[in-house]
Amino acid sequence: MFNFMSFGENIGIDLGTATVLVYIKGQGIVIREPSVVAIDKDTNTILAVGEEARRMLGRTPGNIVAIRPLREGVISNYEVTEKMLQYFIEKAMGKRSFVKPTIAVCVPSSVTEVEKRAVEDATRQAGARRVHIIEEPIAAAIGSGIDISRACGSMVVDIGGGTTDIAVISLGGTVVSYSLKIAGDNFDDAIIRYIRKKHNVLIGERTAEDLKIKIGTAFERTIPVSMDVRGRNLITGLPKNFTVTSDEMLEALQESVAAIAEAVHGVLEKTPPELAADIYERGIVMTGGGSLLYGLDKLIQSRTGIHAMVAEDAVSCVAIGTGRYIEFISEGGDEEQKEKHGFDIGGLFRKKTES
Repeated sequence: MFNFMSFGENIGIDLGTATVLVYIKGQGIVIREPSVVAIDKDTNTILAVGEEARRMLGRTPGNIVAIRPLREGVISNYEVTEKMLQYFIEKAMGKRSFVKPTIAVCVPSSVTEVEKRAVEDATRQAGARRVHIIEEPIAAAIGSGIDISRACGSMVVDIGGGTTDIAVISLGGTVVSYSLKIAGDNFDDAIIRYIRKKHNVLIGERTAEDLKIKIGTAFERTIPVSMDVRGRNLITGLPKNFTVTSDEMLEALQESVAAIAEAVHGVLEKTPPELAADIYERGIVMTGGGSLLYGLDKLIQSRTGIHAMVAEDAVSCVAIGTGRYIEFISEGGDEEQKEKHGFDIGGLFRKKTES
């Protein structure tokens, strides 16, 4: 029998606030592009999507606007999100775009039913045959290689662009979870505010992101680093070149990273003692692009007293987990388990072991 599966009919999508990742069975992650869309306001037509649109941020004429249709992990502009999804799905499918794929999309653990329905409808309108929704902490845990089917507590901290999802997982389900609307975008905003206040200079989102990636820090560095930055002087109105240090970044990000560490501590306080003992032994796994901020793992470890580690390929963990989820769904499974957990996670790992 002809097997559409091998031709990528099933797709996993990490629909992130900052980045969209698309996973196809047998190929892995085939698309990794920013969640940005450039639109001509005069004609209401889409000019660019993804990386090409990101390069336009802050550099467009009056009639062109580069927007990010997702904010804090949920859809803020339904029509643009639908068009963006359609573009990425068609790009991933290539010449097989006539085949309507089954798609799994991840959402933050705190989304409402209305927000979840919006993601589902937008994905279906973008060309999906069937849509499955999975919570980000579960996808992140699967993608980072944790066997969450065991009766053993695992803690995942997924720091994306719009939200930080913290969850304690056991037996394939979430025991305690918390979603915080402080993540990568808030880091950028905090840097912009700090530079404006301290240096009287206005910098753009891209410059703030570069600062975050290159010299951003959540825990004091043993060897300070610095970076030259250009912005607009708010007093003279002229361009200005100046140097920013990692110590300044620590000061700028202090409030945001402290809120994340405090949220992790709060989830641990609500965790049943047996599972808390498991987490103490196994450590805290950090995923998502925000977890790559220098010293954030050290900060969480100092706040909780539990070893915190950043997962390998942390940025891709949610997309990989979503892809493995859709692989299992496509193979069929116990419907009662699917209803209970979204899918039979234990079955997924047993199938992987047997194959």
